[in-house]
Amino acid sequence: MIQSNSLHAAIIMDGNGRWAERQGMLRGVGHRAGAGAVDRVVKAAPAAGISVLTLFAFSSDNWRRPMPEVTGLLRLFGRYLREERGRAVSNGVAVTVIGRRDRLPDWLCRDIDETEAATAGGQRLGLRLAVDYSGRDAILGAAARLAERPEPTTRERFAEMLSGGAPPVDLLIRTGGERRLSDFLLWECAYAELFFSATMWPDFTPAELQRIVSEFRGRDRRYGGVPASAAALQLQR
Repeated sequence: MIQSNSLHAAIIMDGNGRWAERQGMLRGVGHRAGAGAVDRVVKAAPAAGISVLTLFAFSSDNWRRPMPEVTGLLRLFGRYLREERGRAVSNGVAVTVIGRRDRLPDWLCRDIDETEAATAGGQRLGLRLAVDYSGRDAILGAAARLAERPEPTTRERFAEMLSGGAPPVDLLIRTGGERRLSDFLLWECAYAELFFSATMWPDFTPAELQRIVSEFRGRDRRYGGVPASAAALQLQR
């Protein structure tokens, strides 16, 4: 049984576009509705025992989408940062953004920098937003940086270089009915418990988050070992 009350949860927020299309609306409407789900889940995360929450906001592969949709996503992300900055400070939420920044608009990079600086003191929740992010590219980047140093590479040093001290992912949730990682936190999810929800992201609720966390806490995470009951039985023989 899982005992720790402090979790690193990661969510692939999938289904915004399909949610809108099923209702006869433009995909951008779905993305805006998805921003509301982000707000609900961020508020609910600490009460669910989550200390670090990483949200997949924009994949490096999402640049392949039609440019109007990409532009709309980036503008929505910038507006979210500006509108939520003060609330994050009040609620003790430290916001950081992971992923590439060299391809993002200058105005968005400024919004990111200002939000990270303003919220750096937050202690209640670490909110990590993955923008122009690729797990494979992140691994390659960390490997290249370590290759420039003379010290032996260990898992611990590699993890520090890769994720800046963020803990490994305990719980990975993907909404929208798909069952794949989509190049998200590949190293960090080595022993994550995976949950796939059919709920489209705009409909995802704090109640569903709590249900998943409760199920997660009932799982026996053995990390390649055997259940505690089996180990005890072996000692008795």
